[in-house]
Parts: sequence; C-alpha cells; structure tokens
Amino acid sequence: MKKSAKAAVHNHDHRHCVEDALAAAEKLCATKGLRFTPLRRRVLEFVWSSHKPVGAYALLDKLRSEDLGSAPPTVYRALDFLIENGLIHRIERMNAFVGCSHPGEAHRGFFLICADCGNAEELEAEELGNAITAGAAKRGFAAREMTLEVTGLCADCGNS
Repeated sequence: MKKSAKAAVHNHDHRHCVEDALAAAEKLCATKGLRFTPLRRRVLEFVWSSHKPVGAYALLDKLRSEDLGSAPPTVYRALDFLIENGLIHRIERMNAFVGCSHPGEAHRGFFLICADCGNAEELEAEELGNAITAGAAKRGFAAREMTLEVTGLCADCGNS
C-alpha cells in the first residue's frame, strides 16, 4: 500500500491513492458514526492528489475555485477532523499536510521528506518508535505521541 518517492515520481497514478484514501475514510467514518461531508471529502482528495505536503492556503485556493469554502477556518476545521481521525498527518516543519498511508491504525508519524522534489513518504519503523519510548522511559518521561521528520534525498533525486 505504501508508495515510494520513486514510484510517486515515475509511473504513478495518484487516482489509486485518492480512491484508496476515500474508501478508507468512508469506511472509518461509517464505523465511527462520523459525517464525511463533501468539504472533508474534497480536502482529503486534494491532500492525496500528490505525495507532496500541501499547505492550508493552497487547499483554500483550490476549494475557492470550486465554491466549496472561502474562509481559512473552514479549511482548518476540515483538516482538524481529518487529523483527529487519522486520515492525514501534519508535517510540522513545513506547516503542511500529507495523507496517512494506514488510516484507522494506531501508529507514529515518521516521514522521509525529499529536499529536492518535495515528496513525503510515511515510514513504518516500529523499532524506532520503541527505541524512543524506551529511551524516554529511562529518563522518567512517558512518551505519548511522536512525529519524526527526516529530510534528505529520495532514491530518484539521489540518483540523478
């Protein structure tokens, strides 16, 4: 299910990513009895339209062009809903959002962000999370949530 940055750049059809994300969101909302409004749906589609993190104001511009929302609070409410329900992640250092590759599952947000092409890939690294939790516990710190953002070069950009 996870797509590499290389796949995201070459021969990659984002429609499948969007379709998978929407199906997962619909299922999750139905299971939890949540409203998956047209605005929330469209914001999720825009976030998943690329593997590059997208900012709230870029989303707002797209929504305005479709007459779906014209105020920042509208977009932020939709983004908050999607984050709270594990459908997207916020990339703090970029103040931008990226789709979650395993929605509805409890996991930590570890991201590899290409400094050249801007793609962000969610990394599954349970052992890394466990090491951080154990290190924190040795210091008497109870880790609750963690997000790790690593910048560098994806395979394509590193090879070119």
